[in-house]
Amino acid sequence: MLRPRLILASASPRRRELLAQLGVPFEVITAEVTEHEEPSTDPRVMVAHNAALKAAWVAARHPEAFVLGADTTVFLDGVALNKPCDLAEARAMLRRLSGRTHTVFTGVAVRRAAGRLAVDEGVASEVTFKALSPEVIEEYLAAVHTLDKAGGYAIQERGDLIVAGFRGSRTNIVGLPLETTKQILTRCGLLA
Repeated sequence: MLRPRLILASASPRRRELLAQLGVPFEVITAEVTEHEEPSTDPRVMVAHNAALKAAWVAARHPEAFVLGADTTVFLDGVALNKPCDLAEARAMLRRLSGRTHTVFTGVAVRRAAGRLAVDEGVASEVTFKALSPEVIEEYLAAVHTLDKAGGYAIQERGDLIVAGFRGSRTNIVGLPLETTKQILTRCGLLA
């Protein structure tokens, strides 16, 4: 029997690395969509919408495949901190996160056009930052490429410099909650 195809609808190298840890074969096809990134939107709604948008776009073009989409944002003080547009914005985000606890939300969506499968899950984790001096912020920005990361940071890259601790799924904070993803793929028959 042919194994069902799994497609990751994401250009994120972190999501690709995380999904590979589950040991299920997959390919990557980036969805050509415009994500909703209005900072005042409810972050749970925003990440669920974007994850579903990516998965649906790829699933429409590969109807027999199971397509996994995901989207992650950082949320603090009623505002979503998406990917910074430049270093000045990344620096401002790190200053804002300094010494505080924020929430990381990820939406996970699986779509399969044949059979009209639609599975959506949301995961939240909390991250507490150390109090960051201007020197530590500059050291972090020099060591880590932050412009493709929600909130302007990556817990897995020099997190020791900036993170005091976290609650919940670490892989969610990186960008793909593996526990939830594994449950979904098992329900879809892609994992034993």
